[in-house]
Amino acid sequence: MITLAIDGALGGFSAALDDGTRIVGAGSQIPDALEAGLDRIADVVARAGVGMRAVERIAVGTGPGSFTGLRIAISYAKSLAYGSGAALVGVSSYDALEPEAAPLPRITIVHGRSGVICARWCDERGSAIACGPIADVLDRLLPAQPAGSAQLVAAGNTEDVIAQIAQRGWNVRALPLRADLPAIAIAQIARGRAPLANLHALAPDYGEAPAVTPARTR
Repeated sequence: MITLAIDGALGGFSAALDDGTRIVGAGSQIPDALEAGLDRIADVVARAGVGMRAVERIAVGTGPGSFTGLRIAISYAKSLAYGSGAALVGVSSYDALEPEAAPLPRITIVHGRSGVICARWCDERGSAIACGPIADVLDRLLPAQPAGSAQLVAAGNTEDVIAQIAQRGWNVRALPLRADLPAIAIAQIARGRAPLANLHALAPDYGEAPAVTPARTR
């Protein structure tokens, strides 16, 4: 199965081509999806030695994350899938950031605007998601009174968050990212995902509310 994976939600824009034996990837740390995205996709396809006609599956990060990068990446993915006839797979930012078989309980964090995060809490009972200011999200997701030696792992964009978790009584440990580039992680995850029934079934997860809400006019 040859899979092309792209992501614009997690910082910059990355692309990866998985031919079943190796993954070729490229990415940036700046939001350049519009300026360089298509060239980066063409580059990884060319370096892998395949053509777009050989791509059987296209996987894309569905967010949360960068609003603009996410919209562009999903537009690219849908257009490429439509034009090539490849199947389409969506992968959440939370899944892309978590290492494989990460232990429980865990919290996975995606940075938004300054001081704002989206996070997913997972434990043996299930999962919950919240977005907003860091303190508010942690208050909503973390159990109020952890045991004295409660262990917690944190994945994703843990900067500025680890200390606040520790202040709430948790013994917290940051996990390494699943892969150096989000698109590589998405390609790995897509190997075991069933494709969507149709292109319109793919929806972005924008996470946090807009920074500004337009006022109503009479």
